[in-house]
Amino acid sequence: MKIMNGRDLKNLLYEQVARVGKALASPKRLEMLEMLAQGEKSVESLADTVAVDIKLASAHLRALKEARLVQSRRDGKRMLYRLSGHDVAQLGVTLRHVAAEHLLELRMALQQMMAEPERLAQVGRKDLLTQAKRGEVVVIDVRPQDEYDTAHLPYARSMPLTELAHRLAELPRDVQIVAYCRGPFCLMSDEAVALLRKRGFNARKMFDGVSEWRTAGLCVSREQPPA
Repeated sequence: MKIMNGRDLKNLLYEQVARVGKALASPKRLEMLEMLAQGEKSVESLADTVAVDIKLASAHLRALKEARLVQSRRDGKRMLYRLSGHDVAQLGVTLRHVAAEHLLELRMALQQMMAEPERLAQVGRKDLLTQAKRGEVVVIDVRPQDEYDTAHLPYARSMPLTELAHRLAELPRDVQIVAYCRGPFCLMSDEAVALLRKRGFNARKMFDGVSEWRTAGLCVSREQPPA
């Protein structure tokens, strides 16, 4: 191996870190990473969710894979992708926090999502965990079932948004319902809260998802596979 001088070595170090930055320099790739933070996904599923064709989705995933941010495996005719580690999801959370701190445009967009503060859960993460454990609130995860099975907040019930209207009888009316989905940019929890409040429930949403919970150093739960 050739011994590099100091300048060449420094250039190489920054160049390698820049590979990650280049891979993240696309809104669609960031959205894909958020989706993959929920669990393994097929190319077709990712393409549908981020509203691009399969060819473009494959190109985005290839860029993420070249930066070692995602891994892939073949399942029959399908190609499945997953994050290379939880630290990739945490990187997405950190990037979003920095952007919100310094970009007025992002803060204004987020304020639109908080236009009705009475719909937001007003309790901190640890207090919410304690209340959920005691049954003082009911936390519902409105993501698809497979995402819940991969990882979910402790004491949360799986109530996918597509099933919620037909499962209202399973929810108590004498305690507050707190809904969450994939994180601050996900709108499924907004739809869930709107439906629940229309049906007379005391419902609020939280911005956290599994990635935010992990980044804060809190535990998540996993569905145990059947014996």
